[in-house]
Amino acid sequence: MTGGLRPYAAYKDSGEPWLGEVPSHWEVLPNRALFAEVKERDHPEEQMLSVTIKKGVVRQRTLLADTSKKDSSNLDKSAYKLVCPGDIAYNKMRAWQGAIGASGLRGIVSPAYVVERPRAGTDSRYLHHLLRTPSFANEAERWSYGITSDMWSLRPEHFRMISACRPPLQEQSAIVRFLDHADHRIRRYIGAKQRLMKLLEEQKQAIIQRVVTRGLDPNVHFTRCGVEWVGEMPEHWNEMLLSRCLRRIDQGWSPVAAEGEISPDQWAVLTLSSVKRGVFNAAAIKPVPVSAKIPEGIEINDGDLLLTRSNTRGLVGDVCLVHGARSRTLMCDLIYRLTPEPTRLDSAFLMFQLLSPLCRRQIERDARGSSETMPKIAQGRIRSWRVVVPPLAEQRVIVEMIVVATKNIDDAVRRAQAETSLLREYRTRLVTDVVTGKLDVRAVAEGLSAEVQEDAALEEPDTDGDDDGSDGQDDGIGEAEVAA
Repeated sequence: MTGGLRPYAAYKDSGEPWLGEVPSHWEVLPNRALFAEVKERDHPEEQMLSVTIKKGVVRQRTLLADTSKKDSSNLDKSAYKLVCPGDIAYNKMRAWQGAIGASGLRGIVSPAYVVERPRAGTDSRYLHHLLRTPSFANEAERWSYGITSDMWSLRPEHFRMISACRPPLQEQSAIVRFLDHADHRIRRYIGAKQRLMKLLEEQKQAIIQRVVTRGLDPNVHFTRCGVEWVGEMPEHWNEMLLSRCLRRIDQGWSPVAAEGEISPDQWAVLTLSSVKRGVFNAAAIKPVPVSAKIPEGIEINDGDLLLTRSNTRGLVGDVCLVHGARSRTLMCDLIYRLTPEPTRLDSAFLMFQLLSPLCRRQIERDARGSSETMPKIAQGRIRSWRVVVPPLAEQRVIVEMIVVATKNIDDAVRRAQAETSLLREYRTRLVTDVVTGKLDVRAVAEGLSAEVQEDAALEEPDTDGDDDGSDGQDDGIGEAEVAA
């Protein structure tokens, strides 16, 4: 994709560390020369907009439909600021994390947001790419002030003091055209990888479902199972309430996360993304304040079976076995630990059964709550689930078979995930190099269409499922509206 791209013929020092050298014919101007702040109000009838880290400016109703966040905006929206197509909007408290972007929509935002209108000679689409680079995020962090990172704010007067580069207007358009084309192709690659991962996951689920409900011996005699969607099960197996197979259920605890890095002897708490489709991510943790009083009995250990008690409907009740646990790590309050009765149920067998459609139907049926995006599961519901229970020795043989049969699938998924991550990193690096003039795309852009066709298959869904209510990683609806 970068074949044929070369640096510009001549460069100059921009005088700005975050930009480095820029093409000699580009301007470097303070933002006060590139933008005019807009504070137009009294448009309460307009749609609400939000500024997100991942996508820039979006309709708030779309954001709320995809996350657990609730609309905390004021009923009286007369003080909310108008945003017009082409305006740049940013969240003062999240600009240093990337919550900034050009709007393609007309709407209103909280008074806690800042709206800047590009002056003549500046293409807002170019600025959208420039201001969403990691380099600008670092510069925004440098100019942000507050007692702690959660309170850092990029005030308009400090935004105006940051300098940015500006190519000639025609060149800005060429850069946008090239980046739209490159993004289209990269999203196609990522979409193909995601479809592959979905097919592999379906293949794995089919293997698990077959063996955890029918066993390994095709010649065994079967009997009717009381769980209607299971059908038949080996006649020497038992059908039981999960409550009869559990010794206990423990719930975690969520302290206010501390600032900074986690020291080796410091307590940490898991986030929801530590549990993902049977895989434990030991790195998905947050530091606990050193002054916190740690509850007893919720430190995790290798071999623990974890289940998420709240998440999106497709991810709630997700499970994994802990492997490679860091010492002094706690479950958060959105995670349960299930301890099976060891004479009846093997933890790994129970994990696979909970991952299978046999239990997923029960899990999604029993996930309740006022928010459709983040339903929760009560312990009583978990105990009421029905499971099929082979003899303990047979459970362990089935687990070994699943591990062997799905190893190649898991390896292929990990490769696809790694390739997807590399593609996203490549896109970020490419955008940064192009908008700061490290690569000259003018000749390539001449041969590209000015428009990129929309393709629903190119969407990159957020599959992290990490919504524990404490990250502040979407758009800071709660923080911004409270600040208003």
